[in-house]
Amino acid sequence: MAHLLGAEALHLEYPTRVVFDAVTLGIEEGDRIGIVGRNGDGKSSLLGMLAGTKQPDSGRVTVRGGTRIGVLDQADTLPDDITIGAAVVGDMAEHEWAGDARVRDVIEGLLTDLPWDAQVGSLSGGQRRRVSLANLLTGDWDVIALDEPTNHLDVEAITWLAGHLKKRWPANAGALLVVTHDRWFLDEICTETWEVHDRIVEPFEGGYAAYILQRVERDRMAAATEAKRQNLARKELAWLRRGAPARTSKPKFRIDAANELIADVPEIRDKVSLQSLAVSRLGKDVVDLLDVGVTYPSTGSGTQASAGSGTQAGSGTGGKTVLKDVEWRIAPGERTGILGVNGAGKSTLLGLISGTVEPTEGRIKRGKTVQVRTLTQRLDELLPHWNDPVRVVISGLRTSYTLGAGSKAQDLTPGQLLERLGFSSAQLSTPVKDLSGGQQRRLQLLLVLLDQPNVLILDEPTNDMDTDMLAAIEDLLDSWSGTLLVVSHDRYFLDRVTDQQYAILPGPDGAGRLRHLPGGVDEYLRLRQRVESASTTSTAASAPAASGLDGAALRAAQKEAAALERRIQKLTQQVDAAKHALADHDQSDYAGLGERMKAITAQEAEIEELELRWFELTEQIG
Repeated sequence: MAHLLGAEALHLEYPTRVVFDAVTLGIEEGDRIGIVGRNGDGKSSLLGMLAGTKQPDSGRVTVRGGTRIGVLDQADTLPDDITIGAAVVGDMAEHEWAGDARVRDVIEGLLTDLPWDAQVGSLSGGQRRRVSLANLLTGDWDVIALDEPTNHLDVEAITWLAGHLKKRWPANAGALLVVTHDRWFLDEICTETWEVHDRIVEPFEGGYAAYILQRVERDRMAAATEAKRQNLARKELAWLRRGAPARTSKPKFRIDAANELIADVPEIRDKVSLQSLAVSRLGKDVVDLLDVGVTYPSTGSGTQASAGSGTQAGSGTGGKTVLKDVEWRIAPGERTGILGVNGAGKSTLLGLISGTVEPTEGRIKRGKTVQVRTLTQRLDELLPHWNDPVRVVISGLRTSYTLGAGSKAQDLTPGQLLERLGFSSAQLSTPVKDLSGGQQRRLQLLLVLLDQPNVLILDEPTNDMDTDMLAAIEDLLDSWSGTLLVVSHDRYFLDRVTDQQYAILPGPDGAGRLRHLPGGVDEYLRLRQRVESASTTSTAASAPAASGLDGAALRAAQKEAAALERRIQKLTQQVDAAKHALADHDQSDYAGLGERMKAITAQEAEIEELELRWFELTEQIG
């Protein structure tokens, strides 16, 4: 393969430390390279030096003549006074860009919900990011360098971007360099992984899963000099092999070696013990949303019902209906991921659960012992401590925190928790305002956990985190006993810390409905495609004849779908009742609890099979 660019003896130094020392690398056509490492170790600096936007203190970067390099960095450089169209295609005539398949694909993938003539200055940060990305991808480049391209993108946009990059060049043409903490994205598009650490760049073959395996082997051969990172990586590898069949079925690394490494690694979560402890802390009632709807009135008038009273709410009048007919009984110990496009109603749903939003119809039943805490995208918990050193902040907290359940329970001090979250002793003297974004986010999580909630809501918790810190937080959450609700665009994180997913999807009237996703994120993306197709299809195209079924076959499919709905509803009620009944069972009878959990798991598996069949039928019926 032809050489595109290379680095020779790169040295980069800041006043307080050396970032790189004598780094030599090469990039050839066909390379798809993911760059990982701890925050602050130099990932973005390396990308900038290779792309030519940053100069090393010594050494040089060589580029093959005529090589075109496109760069997306983390800075927002778009002027406010131009339109989206001008930012993406410049002064290119409409017939030119409209006739270019690549440009059309980029616009359809990233910008369909944005007005072409809107001013860039009127856009949100996430929308501006998409415009910058679209501007880059419409160009013709031999090498593309992306610095955190998935920031501010939702699941659909990230999935589209991965597909676009995989088919952008032929297999042995072009090159990609990407810095990202999104592990699903790394595994989906990268054939090589570079780890930046300790002034060097260490290459690994394959995507993120293969990198984890090789890193575990490296750490074992190095006599476990980094014991904590090794243990976390081995635990993550165990999950990759056991919990993500779609990913690990790819022949990206040696299965026998992986199985040998994880032979003595237990399941990532002791579900029976955690469920038992969750029930003992919460009782059988958590939060029940019963036929709940939320309508935001177009004027200041209108009466809203109390969210926590459990009484029937009044009906909203006028305005925009965000959620409708939401029926959800949240059980103790459930771990649920919530998906939906921006504006679908995710924040409203979380507000209903936490009690900050009141329903305009239906009612909410809340358990007496429920204590909800939310890790928001803002840093509200840190503002009172903004000028205080970290050690002062933790000195005012509880002296210990219990992690895990049963024989695996352990008491940790706030300092030990900070250590698990990657803080060094030197950082304890740093004022909160001077911490990095990732460090502030981790300290915020610590403050929330030490409040001892039994219902924890995480709203985009992966922002500003590197892959090692995400693994540490996932490890911490594995030992947390309580009900967990997560909103995140990070597919890997959702799969890793939750056991089920729900989506908010628009109904026929445009209001959001809550829907269970037995097929996870992939099913959500299929459903979103159907929603998009339905919105652009004429009434004639949606007639029964277009479904591919006619007469008796159509009636039979409709009849089976209705029967499945009734069966799913009945089983769901039985599962809810069985979970609530755990509260009345002897909590020291682990064998009995295990049998009951096994029966519940079997019923949940049956529900998933029935829902998959129902989904197939609805696809046929149209």
